[in-house]
Amino acid sequence: MVVAGLVGGIGLGVGCVPAPKRTTYSLTNADGSPVFAVLPAESAEFPGVARATTDRMRRARIKGFGPPAMSKVSLEVVQLSIECVEPTVACYARVGEELAATQMLFAKIEPGPGREQVKVTVTLFDVAGQRRTRAAAKVFATEEDVPYGIGDVIAEATRP
Repeated sequence: MVVAGLVGGIGLGVGCVPAPKRTTYSLTNADGSPVFAVLPAESAEFPGVARATTDRMRRARIKGFGPPAMSKVSLEVVQLSIECVEPTVACYARVGEELAATQMLFAKIEPGPGREQVKVTVTLFDVAGQRRTRAAAKVFATEEDVPYGIGDVIAEATRP
């Protein structure tokens, strides 16, 4: 009888342990204005391209918004945390909601069709409208060419 009460008490105690807190990545502007979020580019295969792309996206501007709020984590990290990893409008909308963003800018880096080529696609996503506003892509001849031309790709993706 005492053992049953002890086991029951332990069971109740375990049931009262709070669930682990979910990580949130919410970005906010101090003045309460709509958030234009930039997510850092990520690429294990092309880390220099990711750095150059992120550095240039940090300076991007879109009409009607102030300077971008820079996310500390990439698109992939947020997608994993919310368990929505498909490259779909619905998943991107959920990422934007997680960031509390109105607009979101991110890049995808992948090998190009040629041996040394690299393809960078930059996307501006309208979270509220749940649609891809604009995307621009370029295949660079080599990784070393990216810092010289990535600004044009970002400008194309963010132009009004």
